[in-house]
Amino acid sequence: MAGRHFLQIPGPTPVPDRLLRVMHRAMEDHRSSAFPALTRSILSRLPQVVQQTKGEPFVFPATGTAMWEAALVNTVNPGGRLLAVRFGQFSHLFIQTARALGYQVDVIEEPWGDVADPARIEAALAADTAHEIQGVLLVHNETATGVTSDVAAVRAAIDRAKHPALLLVDGVSSIASLEFQFDAWGVDCAITGTQKGFMLPAGLGILYLSEKALARVDSCTMPRAYFDLRAMRANNAQGYFPSTPALSLLFGLDEALTMLLEEGMDAVAARHRLLANGVRAAVNAWGLRQCAKRPEIASNSLTAVMVPEGHDARRVIEIAFTRYDMSLGSGLNELAGKVFRIGHLGDTNRLTLAGALAGVEMALCDAGIPVTLGSGVGAALQQWRVSA
Repeated sequence: MAGRHFLQIPGPTPVPDRLLRVMHRAMEDHRSSAFPALTRSILSRLPQVVQQTKGEPFVFPATGTAMWEAALVNTVNPGGRLLAVRFGQFSHLFIQTARALGYQVDVIEEPWGDVADPARIEAALAADTAHEIQGVLLVHNETATGVTSDVAAVRAAIDRAKHPALLLVDGVSSIASLEFQFDAWGVDCAITGTQKGFMLPAGLGILYLSEKALARVDSCTMPRAYFDLRAMRANNAQGYFPSTPALSLLFGLDEALTMLLEEGMDAVAARHRLLANGVRAAVNAWGLRQCAKRPEIASNSLTAVMVPEGHDARRVIEIAFTRYDMSLGSGLNELAGKVFRIGHLGDTNRLTLAGALAGVEMALCDAGIPVTLGSGVGAALQQWRVSA
């Protein structure tokens, strides 16, 4: 089919031509005396993306999912107790990962489409008078449901409980897209990957640690091998990596950091907020509703749209793909068939997103869901034009 495929899933996101070009190059000697310049360029600038001034970032040939494991095995002792909030597929998988590693996880259940409740976290930690809980697991932006939790409020709840637990935050679909203040929010571990806000292919996992979390790395007794941050820290200090790095992706990450910091992280967050407002206006114009239970918790990096009762979101997704060359995100787990997801993070702008919304409208109509063609696109354009 002529034209470029519309990749509107919440990740991987479209890769800018600028990044494709910089990654298309010959391999280099990752043990040469010239290589540390690349490592230091990346590690010195990664903290700026999340407003981090203390602690260290780490980069692995892996994914955000792998960074769940890396964060846990470097900071939580074997059999350790954790507290987590489950309110979507990715918070569910974070919990599953911890349990598979042998950790005990106390789970606070929230409805899918809602967010973490700081008051319930505070109560759970206050009840842990022996301070057995070593960490709190929180997904910042739940990609399955399109909601964003208040990380600062969760940290405030931990502090009110006077609890020493680490705050481990999954920022896979928020970091490099939404506002993220590592220091100000009191985050101890922030987890992400390259395939979303960084606008790169999947393949690099990024982990940010606070000084408090770093202090646990040396004392942690959990068995570690590939994800051992002690080896990573020692090699990074010299400008190298303990194992063979993903060179093409590192070249891309270095350039992605240049692009993000040229734009400015406040401007990046504002751009994603603007795009999200347009998509939400389109959903309202179609007469549909979001999975997010309240407007104030709706994500700025993706929108999860509920289809009317009696319709199957999977049909909308298949029509969009086969007839209009567009990929939409599917509903996951208990939302399968009920939701389709529109990604508006990474390398996208108002005009490309307007085209995607036009494709969604045609797919909805073809699936028998009555919408007025042009209604959503028009509402989005008006929102973007007024907000420009």
